[in-house]
Amino acid sequence: MRNVLRPSRLLPVLGLVLPWSAAAATVKLDNPLGTESIPVLVGRLITILTGISGTLALLMFVYGGFLWLTSAGIEEQVTKGKKIFTWATIGLVVIFLAYAIVQQIFNVIGAV
Repeated sequence: MRNVLRPSRLLPVLGLVLPWSAAAATVKLDNPLGTESIPVLVGRLITILTGISGTLALLMFVYGGFLWLTSAGIEEQVTKGKKIFTWATIGLVVIFLAYAIVQQIFNVIGAV
């Protein structure tokens, strides 16, 4: 006869599991996000992403300056450093404009 899961074999296992599941149902978990408001969560996410973007832009400025300073007069390296400066500046402008637009939208709809 094959090993078949019979109710008579399942009852002792259920007797061990059910008391634990009942105890687990009474546990209260705190909200790790600190809020249940979606606009507040989106605002926090935007703030974090803006900080990360600003950090990346700073790193690009440092890299562009390094290329420019170590170019030793090689015009190609100077041009590459200047382009990195230009694109990092454009990136910062886009980031700040996007942040301002989102904040304005939140102010209009009264979310924050």
